[in-house]
Amino acid sequence: MTTAFDPVDLAGTPLANRIVMAPMTRNRATAEGVPTPSMVRYYTQRASAGLIITEATQTDPIGRGYPLTPGLHSPEQVAGWRAVTDAVHAAGGKIFAQLWHGGRIGHPVLLPDGLVPLAPSAVRAAGQGFTQDGPTDFVTPRELTDQEIRETIDGFAAAARNAVDAGFDGVEIHGANGYLVHQFLAPNTNLRTDAWGGSDEARARFAIEVTRAVADAVGAHRTGLRLSPGNPFNDISEPAPEATYTALVDAIAPLGLAYLHTCDVHDTELLARLRKRFGGTFLLNPAIDGRPTGPEELALVEEGAADLLVYGALFLANPDLPRRLAAGGPFNTPDRASFYGGDDTGYLDYPALDD
Repeated sequence: MTTAFDPVDLAGTPLANRIVMAPMTRNRATAEGVPTPSMVRYYTQRASAGLIITEATQTDPIGRGYPLTPGLHSPEQVAGWRAVTDAVHAAGGKIFAQLWHGGRIGHPVLLPDGLVPLAPSAVRAAGQGFTQDGPTDFVTPRELTDQEIRETIDGFAAAARNAVDAGFDGVEIHGANGYLVHQFLAPNTNLRTDAWGGSDEARARFAIEVTRAVADAVGAHRTGLRLSPGNPFNDISEPAPEATYTALVDAIAPLGLAYLHTCDVHDTELLARLRKRFGGTFLLNPAIDGRPTGPEELALVEEGAADLLVYGALFLANPDLPRRLAAGGPFNTPDRASFYGGDDTGYLDYPALDD
């Protein structure tokens, strides 16, 4: 019987176990999007994960959705990430960079002068985003032109090449949680009637083209894709997502990607069908109401519901999570007040068992 503690080969990258650290925004980069020494320590503390997936990392300055998030579009950012990957590798870990474009989830105060967020269509998100000025109403984004769409796809590929230059073992395309790739997939945020919208297949096209471009740039064996079909986060509405995601998965399945990573959105039957169509390694970030994913979910690997299991908040609070899971605990409790931004409190000071 396969367990979450067994090693696995991820498209040529050997992993010590099947426990994955989820991508989690922490807002600890510099104002210029450069990883800091604290980020080096944070990721190195968690190098016992089979695989670390970094926080969302913008592919382009205009893709920045929150303050103090890192990027992969400047030499300084690449150098900052190189310090992270070198330290993680020295500690025996493996690490993928999550490539992200916020799309309409952002604000002009986060962007270079004169820029406004870009999106598939000029549809403002309900609610507020987080900026250096505090919670701020979202603005109406500018609709991307066809040429800008192609330039944005090229930006994902360029960021993927930068990630490899920075020493990452691979990259994950962020196609979930209401950001740009997800905005193209969803009918309430993609109102286009050209080749990039208007049908299930056309709404899937941007995600398909981004995935192909990244795989061409760094190799399919270094490329993963994260999806969350039907997830309403960031004012997304997908009342009938299956046709769009089926078109997407059918198009990318022949590429031979490293993995497909899905957020459990309480439709396990849909995720199982997409997994079958994908045919490759399947990462699952389970949805558990009222608590973080915990030791109870280890059985999902044993039962064959996932090839690798993704942990978020519990990994944030327990830097040696695989060891704690194997021992059945005890577990540090995540402090939500320190999740986003601040100093090293609630970032670097969660004790390991040896402490």
